[in-house]
Formats: sequence, structure tokens, C-alpha cells
Amino acid sequence: MTGTGRLSLVHGTALYVGAVLGTGVIALPALAAEVSGPASLVAWLLLVVASAPLAAAFAALGARYPDAGGVSTYARLAFGEQAATVVGWCFYFAVPPGASAAALFAGAYVESAVGGGTTTVAVSAVVLIAAVSVTNVFGVRLSGRVQFGLSVLLVTFLLVAVVLAVPHLDQGNLRPFAPHGWLAIGPTAALLVWSFVGWEVITHLTAEFRRPARDLPRATAAAVVIVGVLYLAVAFAVIGVLGTAAGSSDAPLGELLATAVGGNARTLAAVAAVLLTFGTINAYFAGAAKLGAALGRDGSLPSWIAQGSSAGEVPRRSLGVLVAGVLVALAGLLVAGIGPRLLVLVTTGLFVTVYAVGVAAAVKLLPTGGRAWVTAVSALGIVLVLTALTGRYLAWAVVVTAGALLYVRLRPRSRRRPRTEAEPEKAAQT
Repeated sequence: MTGTGRLSLVHGTALYVGAVLGTGVIALPALAAEVSGPASLVAWLLLVVASAPLAAAFAALGARYPDAGGVSTYARLAFGEQAATVVGWCFYFAVPPGASAAALFAGAYVESAVGGGTTTVAVSAVVLIAAVSVTNVFGVRLSGRVQFGLSVLLVTFLLVAVVLAVPHLDQGNLRPFAPHGWLAIGPTAALLVWSFVGWEVITHLTAEFRRPARDLPRATAAAVVIVGVLYLAVAFAVIGVLGTAAGSSDAPLGELLATAVGGNARTLAAVAAVLLTFGTINAYFAGAAKLGAALGRDGSLPSWIAQGSSAGEVPRRSLGVLVAGVLVALAGLLVAGIGPRLLVLVTTGLFVTVYAVGVAAAVKLLPTGGRAWVTAVSALGIVLVLTALTGRYLAWAVVVTAGALLYVRLRPRSRRRPRTEAEPEKAAQT
């Protein structure tokens, strides 16, 4: 099947890598080490293994039902309109707080390099959001090209940093391996879900692939390998080189580089942090903007936002709503002084909800007994475990779910949902 979009296999892989490999690698090795010490490496390994069936399940759905609605469309096909609205809202409204936290992570690296306190952090975050917004205004084709360049640069950078740090590894930093007990691995895994969120974002861009049925699974497989290797390598290097200092560092990648290359590497680390964060937010803006337009098309958001939902179109109105939401969230974070760990966990709760509905839809929609279906069943089991680990941080997802259901109930009855791009495909294959 040949699509009407412009994304190639290479650009799709780059968007995938950018969506998943981002703020997690600059911030979470330190936060994870603080919670469970060297045993956090076990949590990293578990999440890498778990991400493979999750990514494969979403790739199978995306290849079979390419549509800008992504997981929301799959939920509609499997469970109906209310489920589609809930999962669409959970994804769409997770992006502003998540992107805000990511931008502030990068801003903290810039501040560590040039000083200036909170003002530098805030200005850096706003400039980063503005740059990503401009890139996406020109459409997913430019976004994919930018992402390809960033991904090549950053993968090379991280590999070089790890290789240079290897001679400085100290086995003593791995002892005691579980200073806070083995049960601390559970909360660490819940925290690290943030690092592996992203496998679902490309589903909103499946219709933009030239050959979604062929290229999407290949892009997914390549991204799983690249991301898994880099996360494990960086986390091991940070703990093995920095030891107990890893848990107290606001810029662990900067400390790692300083040890590896000598001298003050804060400026280099700041550049890396900004580029990594740009890649993550770029991928999420591209996917979420398409999703917002599809939600408007399908009646789950006001119809005004529906412009740009078709393949090849630029969803500028939806993008504008996202940008406005991010700026409001940034202002709120700066005023309230909310710490990143809490925000990461709250945003994770929304994405875990998206995952739960998405893989359940995969179990229902994919051919029973096939390899893709078996993968989806295993992914569902993994998501149920992640849901339990997330615990009370699902509270915000409950609020968003209530808002989505209220919107469906109160919206004008005259709004009829048109058939999505994916539904003809379903009819042809069932």
C-alpha cells in the first residue's frame, strides 16, 4: 500500500528516535539513581524489553489503519466514540505540560552553562518552544528532515560520550547495588516510563508515510534497537562513572562529559540537552497537532480545529492551540515552582492511559492468533503492570477522562462524525 504522505523510512525512523530519545537521557538517569541507586539499571533494562512489544503493537495498528487520529482512531474502531475521545484527550492534553517540563529540563542545562538563574531557564524554554513551533508550521516534511539531522548528530554525540567515559568507570560505584532495597525498582520503573513514552506518537503520522505498511514496522524496529542501546549505555555510564553523585546532579550528562573529556563541559552538555529536547518536542508537536485536527474532524474537539487533518496538510490551528497550552503551562510551572519529578509522573499517568486503551484496541482489531496479535496481548500485560506502578499519578488522567466524557455528552447533536481515513481500510481487510 502506498500512502499520499511524504515521510520516508529514514525520516520516520528519525522521528521515532526523536520522540522517545529526548529528555529522558538528559534528566532521568539522575532521578532514577536517586530512587534506587545502581539497581535503577534493572528498571532501565525492563523498560527497554517492555518497549519492544508496545512499539510493535502500535506499528501493526498504524500499518493496518493509517490515519491522523492514531490511537484515538484505533479506540474508535475497537470500542466506540467515547473511548476515542478519552484517549485523544489524554494524549493531546498531555503534550502541553510534558513539553513544558522538557523545555525546562533543557533550560536548566543552559542556566548551568551561562548562569542567570530562573530568568535564563524561562527564556531558554520559550525560545526552544518557539523554534519547534516554526519548524512545524512548515509541515511534517520539513519536520522529518530536521529530525533526521538531529537524530544522526545526537546518536553520534551520545555514543562518543559513552565511549570516552568508559575508561573512567569504577566498579565500586555499583556497590551496594540496591541501597534502597529491590522493591525500589518498581517506583523507578514508573518514573522511567517517561523515557519510553513516544512509541504511540508516530501513529498520528502514519498517513504521512509514503509506504506505511512496509516502512512503519521497519522504522519501529530500527528505533527500538537504537533507543534501547543508547538508554542502557548512557544510564550505565552515568552510574558507573559518577557513582552516588549521579543521584544529586541536575545535569548528569554534563558531569559525565566533564569526567570524560576533562575541564568544564557544561556548554557542550547544554547544547546536547537543547538539541535532544528539540527533537522530542518536535516529534510530539508534529504528532499531537495532527491528532488535534483529527479530533476536531471526528467531533471530539470543536470543528474549528479540524483544518489540516488530511495527509499532506499542515494542522496550523491545532498547532497554535498546543503552543498556547505550552506557554500557559510554562508560566504556571515557573510561578508555582513545581518540581520536575512530580510533573513527569503526572504526565506519565496520561500516557499510560493512552497505552492501555491503544494496546487493548490492538488486541481487538488485529487478526486473532497472528504474530501481531500475540505481541499485542503481551503488550497489554506490560501496560497493566505499568498502570499499577503509576498508582495515584493516574489522578490527572481521571480528570481529563471526565472532561472528555462531559464534552461528548454536551456537544451539539448536529455534529456528525465523518468516516475517517482508516475506516475504508478496515472495510477492505475485514
